[in-house]
Amino acid sequence: MDKRLFYKIAAICIMSLLMLVPLALIKDQIRERSQRQNEVQASIANSAAGPQTLVGPVLAVHYREQVEIAVPKEEQSGRGETRLQVVERTLLLPPESLNMAGETVVETRNRGIYQARLFRLGLASSGRFVVKPLAETRTAGRILEARAELVLGISDPRGVNNDPEAIINGKPQRFASPGATGATGADGKESPVRRLSINLGPLDVQRESRFDFSFPLQLTGTARLAIAPTGEANHIELKSAWPHPNFAGRFLPTTRTVSKDGFTADWQISHLARNFEATLNPARGEFLSIDFVDPVNVYLQSERAVKYGVLFIALTFAGFFLTEILRRSPIHPMQYLLVGLALAIFFLLLIAFSEHLPFPLAYGLSAVACIGLIATYLSGALGGFRQGFAFGAGLTGLYGVLYGVLLSEDNALLMGSLLLFLALGATMLATRRLDWYRLGAQLNGQAEQ
Repeated sequence: MDKRLFYKIAAICIMSLLMLVPLALIKDQIRERSQRQNEVQASIANSAAGPQTLVGPVLAVHYREQVEIAVPKEEQSGRGETRLQVVERTLLLPPESLNMAGETVVETRNRGIYQARLFRLGLASSGRFVVKPLAETRTAGRILEARAELVLGISDPRGVNNDPEAIINGKPQRFASPGATGATGADGKESPVRRLSINLGPLDVQRESRFDFSFPLQLTGTARLAIAPTGEANHIELKSAWPHPNFAGRFLPTTRTVSKDGFTADWQISHLARNFEATLNPARGEFLSIDFVDPVNVYLQSERAVKYGVLFIALTFAGFFLTEILRRSPIHPMQYLLVGLALAIFFLLLIAFSEHLPFPLAYGLSAVACIGLIATYLSGALGGFRQGFAFGAGLTGLYGVLYGVLLSEDNALLMGSLLLFLALGATMLATRRLDWYRLGAQLNGQAEQ
């Protein structure tokens, strides 16, 4: 291969690598803006209410039990001595049935150009607790007395918008102020849960007790709603006008419908499908959840677009090189560099416009600006409007493919692979009759002229 041709190809490769610098700077800018967006979301959540996890209700039975314990050896006067001691214990019981039906309304809070999404949940809960006679079920000792307490756990009680009036066995009662209970996850870190409680009074330890309950709850949260299915039989139904839910957690809906008008979801969960002890600890993740996701995360999509920046520049430089060798029209390295910078500026324009405009419009404006600039420049650099228009048409196709990739993340690899295959195929077909050994001499002759 002629040295001049080799140097030309080496220069193009070096300029392609140099384009990684502005692309990296733009990617850092996108990440910085994305981090700022997360900080604003956390700030709004700190002022209103964070992601909400609802645990319960469960029934806490506090009882005093007289048990027989062994006397320590140093205190014994004989062998096998025991004594009676009263201990206090708590037994947590799941509801025999738990029914929840609610509707969420999602609203947007703005702070400057950044946004956070809050949801407001209107929930109606009902169910029944059945307490077997403690004197029969607790055989370690003699039950002296017992009392019951209905407990509802909420991760962030600041989001409780009402003073819910619970109906227990037909009588209205109010929840007491929240208290903290420590819950330790698998990683050993404490994840405190705030609890609302209702004192149900003493229990007859010799007889079975039943508690039918119902209460409304209005709850505000940020981004995510999670519910722990504590009942023996759980029926949970949620609906919303938000058309972009993400169902997650350990339990997916039994049935769900998602459309542009919103979603409805229904869960039927039995005690065989869940671990009761795990549902009491949010850190163990035994819950169903709905994330009210942003349908267009401009920072995520912009960052994904930048990943294709090198491909854009490489294909454009390849087009320049083909034009240079097929039309015998030399293109100066500075022209390569200016066009490469114009391609990089597209991604900066994209993130700047998308913070103020809908993403499709921001993408269109950025693409039109860069394609127009490059086509106009190349019309003069290549000595004709047709050449500039041809490159502009090719860039329009590239931007169209990129937009399709951004809209369809599942097909991104397929579309990117097809684009590379088509580009390679077009290059091979265009140069299939080219004599690369004579190309260097021809370029040298043109340069000398």
